[in-house]
Amino acid sequence: MIEENGQVVKVEDDGFVWVETLRPSTCGACADRQGCGTSVLASVLGQRQSPVRVINSIGAVAGDRVVIGVSESGLLRGSLAIYAVPLAGLFIGALTGHYLGDGGTHRYADLWDLLGAAAGLAVGLSWLKQFSRASARDGRYQPVILRRQIPIRTSGHEIP
Repeated sequence: MIEENGQVVKVEDDGFVWVETLRPSTCGACADRQGCGTSVLASVLGQRQSPVRVINSIGAVAGDRVVIGVSESGLLRGSLAIYAVPLAGLFIGALTGHYLGDGGTHRYADLWDLLGAAAGLAVGLSWLKQFSRASARDGRYQPVILRRQIPIRTSGHEIP
């Protein structure tokens, strides 16, 4: 389970809440933050709150600090669907267009390649739209609130 801290900002009636998470400036994977492209991008864009729609499994209310999580397998499958399927459609469409254009010997062979690639990409994006609708109702792809954060009090200061 991949976890992230956040704060509930809005409660919906359908069992979901909106949680704001602070986008980190770096991935935290290494100590060399000066040479990291993510760090450079974060310095340009700045830190912003990122609202996320989350399944409210614990009955959280607005203002609660919570830990949200999403399963690794759901994240991997969703990532593959978003990136691999449209890209595969593009390549398969381009190859199909190439062979329909007489394998590159036809006068307009490049046009066939281009049209095939566009058609394949359109089919991949159409499938992705259907996948997105189906996954919006599938709990395997949705982030969920795992637990409330318990603030730690030290010498009069509260640490979230």
